[in-house]
Amino acid sequence: MTTMKELKSQASSSSTNERWAYDVFLSFRGEDTRKGFTGNLYKALCGKGINTFLDDQNLRKGEEITPALMMAIQESRIAIVIFSENYASSTFCLKELTKIMECIKHKGRLVLPVFYQVDPSDVRHQKGSYENALASHERKKTIDKAIVKQWRLILQEAASISGWHFEHGCVAHFSFLLINFVYHR
Repeated sequence: MTTMKELKSQASSSSTNERWAYDVFLSFRGEDTRKGFTGNLYKALCGKGINTFLDDQNLRKGEEITPALMMAIQESRIAIVIFSENYASSTFCLKELTKIMECIKHKGRLVLPVFYQVDPSDVRHQKGSYENALASHERKKTIDKAIVKQWRLILQEAASISGWHFEHGCVAHFSFLLINFVYHR
C-alpha cells in the first residue's frame, strides 16, 4: 500500500519535469454534488487561481467525452475524487477513478479523496450503496465481470488513501481546507 507521503514525493518529483494543463481534476457524481459541494469547490478553487477541470466547464461541445476526460486526467497534477452515495453507480466515475489510480502509479500524480456524506469504510469495503452499485454492474451483460472486479480493487485502494470525510457542516470552511492543501502542493 502506497502512503500519502510517498504519493506526494512522487507527485513533486514528477511535477518538476512536466507542464500541466490543469492543477486539479475533479471526479464526482454529478447528480449527487454538481450543484452543491462540487460546484462550490470548483468556484473556490478557480477563485484562488487554481486551474481546475470540471466536465461541464472544460469539455468542448462536439468533443467525445471519454477520451477527453482521460486526457484531462493525464494532464492534471492533482485529482480530487469526491466519493458520494451514487459515485459507484456511474461507470463514467469508475472509469475515471481507474485512470486516476493508474496515473498515480505510473506518473506520480497525487489523489485527494473526499468522502462526501459517505463513510470511507463503506467505499473501502463496498458496503451500502457501493455494494448495491457494484452488484448491479455485475448483473449487466454489457459489463465484463473482470472489469467490476478491477473496480472493486480500485475503490478499495483509493479509499485507503488518507483524505477528508465531510458529513455535514460548512462547505465553505471545508473547501477552504482543501484549497489550502492544494495551493501549497
